[in-house]
Amino acid sequence: MGKILAIDFGMKRTGLAITDSSNIIASPLETVDTQNLMNRLAELVEKEKISTIVLGEPKNLDSSDTHITQNVRLLKEALEKKFETVKIVSVDERFTSKMAFQSMIDGGMKKKQRQEKGTVDKISAAIILQSYLAQINR
Repeated sequence: MGKILAIDFGMKRTGLAITDSSNIIASPLETVDTQNLMNRLAELVEKEKISTIVLGEPKNLDSSDTHITQNVRLLKEALEKKFETVKIVSVDERFTSKMAFQSMIDGGMKKKQRQEKGTVDKISAAIILQSYLAQINR
């Protein structure tokens, strides 16, 4: 069984999270410059034996598309072409950034650490991944 990787896509930075080898625990992995995303994913898919990529799909509260939703759909198409043996799934990512920020506060993270832009992105990716794991394990 391969690991599962989650992506919290952004136009400048993209957060990544990954499961353990048993696909039970989601952990923040890193934040990458979006322009380097496909190269980094190619490395991770091979090195970590990724079987599934979970892509956070941005939606407004009323379920309408956000300004970035179309970019995420284009990314999904590109991932499906590039990684033909990897399952690509989308999950609703509403509230993940707010949940990530709150989890940093609850975890006692100092204000300076919370202000690092990439931190919220990779924690958001972990929340997206944990949500997907809960969904498939129901």
